[in-house]
Amino acid sequence: MRYFLAVAQEGNFTRAAEILGIAQPPLSRQIRELERELGVELFDRQSRPIVLSDAGRLLLEHAQRVMNATRLLKVAVEQHRLGGGKRFVIGFVGSTIYGPVPDLIRRFREAAPQVEVDLVEMNTVVQIAALKAGRIDAGFGRLRFEDPAIQRHLIARERLLMALPANHPRGLEGGQPISLTHVSGEMLILYPNEPRPSYADQLLAVLEDHGVQPGSTREVRELQTALGLVAAGAGIAIVPAAVQRLRRDDVVYRPIAERDAISPIIVSWRLADQSELTRLLERLCVELEQGMMAAPLMTG
Repeated sequence: MRYFLAVAQEGNFTRAAEILGIAQPPLSRQIRELERELGVELFDRQSRPIVLSDAGRLLLEHAQRVMNATRLLKVAVEQHRLGGGKRFVIGFVGSTIYGPVPDLIRRFREAAPQVEVDLVEMNTVVQIAALKAGRIDAGFGRLRFEDPAIQRHLIARERLLMALPANHPRGLEGGQPISLTHVSGEMLILYPNEPRPSYADQLLAVLEDHGVQPGSTREVRELQTALGLVAAGAGIAIVPAAVQRLRRDDVVYRPIAERDAISPIIVSWRLADQSELTRLLERLCVELEQGMMAAPLMTG
């Protein structure tokens, strides 16, 4: 690719060979081998200076991207080497990022400054598969899954809130708790719509436990979309308490009266993973849990 780009830019094999610091015959052979491999002529050699064929122009566009990506890859690998070669990948469910998870990750970074920490948004179901496949090292989710290969640790039990349009009659009543029974007759906006099971199924189970049936439901992909529809008066939503940190003038949040209307935050890792970094994360989770024991239910 480097040889091809040099010839394309110079329009001359001799000048390209000089720039590359090689003799012209080996350069010509390399280009011919590339053409044989691709099955096309890359240059019109009859013109002076030589010009790219249609296939050559197509390759030029892709070759420049490939070389740029290669340079970026070299930089990333060098940074990885200078950092000691350690990398820790964490999956997280979007709504957990508004609660205690960011502080926990900050503590992890401070305790292991030489480690490259990557954060990848994915739901709990995908996290379990990614953990078992080794694509991530830990995951923050909300669903309880029993898997003999996965170790789980509950770090918080977060209260649920009802998100209402700013002009909703219940929203105008002040900060008084609202019973789940008020979901009856309302359009309930659920998220995420896929993959399942998800937080949406967890919420429907809470409503079923209390004998509550929404008037109707609408499923959307993301939390932000659900709140946007609430603001537009298209329905109501039930969200974890920390979500109220997304301050919106057109949405009000009201506490739910039922004390068992909660959503857990659970960290998971591979049971067989006894690495130093995983043990560090486990210790920080225990410290976080102990620090929250005086107020075991997160209210945002």
